[in-house]
This record gives sequence, C-alpha cells and structure tokens, in this order.
Amino acid sequence: MTNSSSSYDLLYSLPPIGGNPSTRGQQTNPGSFANPPQIAPGVKGALTFSSPDTPGMPDASDKTAWDFMPAGWELKPGFEENYETADAWTPPADFLPVTQLEFARCGTITPEMERVAEREPHLTAEQIRDEVAAGRMIIPANKVHLGYQLDPMAIGRASKTKVNANMGASPVSSGTDEEIEKLKWAQQWGADTVMDLSTGGDIDGCRQAIIQNSSVPIGTVPIYSMIIARRLEDLDHASILQMLQHQAKQGVDYFTIHAGVLREHLEFVAQRLIGIVSRGGSLLAKWMIHNQKQNPMYDLWDDICDIMREYDVSFSIGDGLRPGGLADGTDRAQLAELCVLGELTERAWKKGVQVMIEGPGHISFDQIEFNMKVQRKLCHGAPFYVLGPLVTDIFPGYDHITSCIGATAAGYHGASMLCYVTPKEHLGLPKKDDVKQGCIAYKIAAHAADVALGIPGTRNRDDELTEARAALNWEKHFELSFDPDTARALHDEDLDVDTDFCAMCGHDWCSVRISKEIQEFMSGKSEDYAWDKAKKSLPLTAEQQEILEKRGVLSPDQIHKLASKVKKEMTGEQDKAACHSDYVDPESAQQMQTSKELPVLNQRP
Repeated sequence: MTNSSSSYDLLYSLPPIGGNPSTRGQQTNPGSFANPPQIAPGVKGALTFSSPDTPGMPDASDKTAWDFMPAGWELKPGFEENYETADAWTPPADFLPVTQLEFARCGTITPEMERVAEREPHLTAEQIRDEVAAGRMIIPANKVHLGYQLDPMAIGRASKTKVNANMGASPVSSGTDEEIEKLKWAQQWGADTVMDLSTGGDIDGCRQAIIQNSSVPIGTVPIYSMIIARRLEDLDHASILQMLQHQAKQGVDYFTIHAGVLREHLEFVAQRLIGIVSRGGSLLAKWMIHNQKQNPMYDLWDDICDIMREYDVSFSIGDGLRPGGLADGTDRAQLAELCVLGELTERAWKKGVQVMIEGPGHISFDQIEFNMKVQRKLCHGAPFYVLGPLVTDIFPGYDHITSCIGATAAGYHGASMLCYVTPKEHLGLPKKDDVKQGCIAYKIAAHAADVALGIPGTRNRDDELTEARAALNWEKHFELSFDPDTARALHDEDLDVDTDFCAMCGHDWCSVRISKEIQEFMSGKSEDYAWDKAKKSLPLTAEQQEILEKRGVLSPDQIHKLASKVKKEMTGEQDKAACHSDYVDPESAQQMQTSKELPVLNQRP
C-alpha cells in the first residue's frame, strides 16, 4: 500500500516560519525558523532578525535610545505616545548634530547611512537611520578617518553579522610593518573592523599607520597607551582625557572603555578559577585597589562622552569582568558589570554618542542564548560585540574552531559583531596565517547565523554553489567558494582531471552523477553551469607531489603552487595570475579578475 504525500504531512508540523534567506525562489525547504522580521522604528523593531526565545529567556527591553534624550530636547505636545520619531522633538535652538545618532534623531539621512544601505541591500537608508536612532545600530566612522580610506559600515542586529579581527604589536613580537601587512591580510579575508591592541614598540606610530591604511573601522583600548612610560598607580584624570583626545584626533572609530568594573564588584572575583582575564579590567582593578578609589573611567564618563562626541567616536563599552573559563561563565561578577553597562549606555545616549556593548568570553554552549538576551534587556538593544564565546577550554591551538561554534550561536541569538579568535589564542601573538584562519572561521560563523536568521539574500551564493556542485562544474564550484585557491588545491590533490565525479566517491559511486541519470535537475540543465565535456589538466609536478605527500596544513605558498597548476588549463588563461596578489608581481595580480567579480561575501580589497 502506498501512502500519499499528504498522509506523510500529518506526521509532523513545522514551527512558525521567519524570513527567507534566498531571493531566487529555488528551494524545497520552508525558509528560516527565526522570528519573522519586524523592521520598524522604535521599540516595535526590537525583534528584527531574532531567534525565538527559549522559555525563561528575558524579554526584549521596552526602551530604546529615544527614551534617553539629551538635556534641552523638548517633546512636542501630542507626541507622548509617538515619541520615537524626529517629528516629536525640538532640539535646543543652537543645536548642531555631530554624531550619526544625532543626525538620525533629527531625521537626517547622512552619506554614511546611504553607503551602508548600498552595502546592506536588504535595508533602505531610512531603515538604517531609524535603527541608528533607536540605538540598535551604530556606524563607527570617526570624522578624521572618513578623510582617509574608511568605507562606512554598520553594526547592528538588522544588518548582517560582522567580524572583528584583533592585531597589534607586543613588547616581545611584531612591529608596525608586520601589523600593516596583517591589517591588509585581515581585510582581504573578510574582517569588517580591526582592533589595534598594541602594547609594545612604536604604539602611537603603529596606530596612526593602521588608521591611514585601513578601509574598515579601527578600534583601540586606550588604557594600554595611557600607562606607557608611567606607573599604573600614577594614572590620573588629566592623562586619561588627554590620551582619549589624542586617539580621537588620530581617527580611531571606536574605543573600548572598561568603565563598568566597579570597586564593589572586586569581591565577586575572589572565588573565580582564573580571576580577571581582561587586560583593561585587570589594570583598572589594580588601580582601584592601590588608590582606594572608584574606577576613574566610571567617574569620568560624562567627560569621556564629550570627547567622543566631538569626533563621533563610538563606544565599545568593555567587559572587564568577562569570564576566562567555563567555570566562571555567567557568574555574579560578569552580570553585575553588565548591569552597569546598561546604565552607561543610557548616559552615553543622553550625550548623543553611539554605543555597542562587549560581551564574553568563555561560556558553555547552553548559556549562550541567555547571555545574548539578558544583554538585549539590560542594554536596551544596543549592539552586542562578543569574543567567541569559547564553548570549551581544552583545545588550545584549535580555539578558532572552539569559539566559532559559540560565535554561530551568539550571532543567531542576538550578537551583532563577533570578535575572531585565532589558533594562536592563549598561546601567542597571531601571525599572518593565524589571522586568515581566524577570519575564515568567523566568516563561517557570521554567515551561518545570517542564513539562520533569514536575512534576505544571504543564502543566494550558497544556492549558486549548490547548482554548480549539482552540475559537477568544478571550476564554477571553486570560483563561488570563499577561498577558491584552497578548494582547487584540495580537489587536485587526489584528482587532477575535471570529471563528472569526485575523488571521494569515484565514478560508479557518485551520488550526484547517479541522480542526474535518474532525473534532470534544473541546475544540471542550466547553460550557465553545464559542461560540454570533462577537461583534463596537467599532471602534478614533482614539487607539487612532494607538497601533497607532506601535507598537514597547507601554507599560502603551497596553496598557490597547487592552485596555479589547474587555473590556466581549466579557464584557458595563459598569462593571468592564479592566486592572491600577495604572491605575484603587481602587474600579474592586476590581471586577476575572478575574485573581483564574486559576491560581497568574498569581497577582497
């Protein structure tokens, strides 16, 4: 007896369906299981691109930045129930907007907002303005950096999930030239922002060079520079404000300020397994213990806001008590500080300054959703910027994998930006290949979260690659991949002929080939993907065979040597470079057009 398809449908039911990450309509699945998007001004848009709440999770805040207006702004009569709009407010007579938040409050769409809309095609410039006005999105764009090479971008839940890369010279390793090289490398592999965490060498010169050479926003932790050439205990209010003014004038786009670590929190750290792992948090804790005073960053908050407003520097309010091990995750110290970060957010908004919040850290997988959603509640939806989190502690050398597992969950449950972790985390200063590995791991996490959230268009390239894979079109497969050279090299390790099967299965066992014999898929018939016949490439050279025999992790140079074997043969190119510009002369690199034609996910400056 044969059951009808409708009888099978009675055996299961699907959850409510959210947005669709595909714009092409070529799919058999139902779409995203996230909440339906609610892109709307004010608190109505609080659940835009969000995961359904597990029972017991904190609700979203019923407040936005509109509830924390600057002194002197007056609410017009009749707008008491509709105050989340520029039409509802009258600013002081002599008021001139300076920050993106202030322009948004005035109803103005800035050139930076227009550029963000070009880079986030699922959003309009008006929607971006409204998200900035609500405090759920920031555009970190120091006015000085805009005069160099900065390409404005946005961090917020309505936009795609972003990735930050950390770098910086240390007292024992690296220098300015190497950090500039790593900056360009990180940008090539998808970093949306970069933090300069230099603690040694020519810190000031390194920072200036990074800002002038960067097309992405640059963040710093200013306290590192504040204590150069002085004892920590001697740090005073004047030197704090002087350094902030200096870095803002250089063009830094966002500051990490650990103002939420208070004297009264330090007793909560005593029973931790690893104590305070934040450098900024530990430095300020030591300062408070020695001077028997409150955190100077907390005491100076209003003055710090005034400096940052002048240049439109955004806050990345630091998590100085973030956990450094699973045993310390979601503890009293961490959550007590988070409550203060909510207070500081409200005060910064009243000063017209853009805000995002930093978060953990080391958190077991089961606690990630709560951490994302309690921040959403306490900080009124301000963008959350998290380090990982790492979901286990026993894999040093592989923490880019350990943490991107947690980062995917964090992005799905509410984080707006993910700070990458490299294989070198906990062990040493990242080198060039560590930066690449960290960036790619976190591009995977961010992209996976965006697809799961149902952000329109985020799955289009995945579907294209699926079509190429179904057509057994290897060259199109490679071109659509995030790292074409590596994909091409690994394929040709086992099979240097572009056939209608892969080396994993062989001809007789290839399920895709067999499926094409059973029925014709649209992708298999598509003229854009189908091959006339298999194309044979040159055999591996002796040098390439030796590389593959010794392969553990392919270095960039080895990948280049393998990839160059196939590229010319399969595309008909005779003189074009088949690799990244790092490994060829500039004239040859300029001839390489493939990567420039790829979708945004693989955009490489």
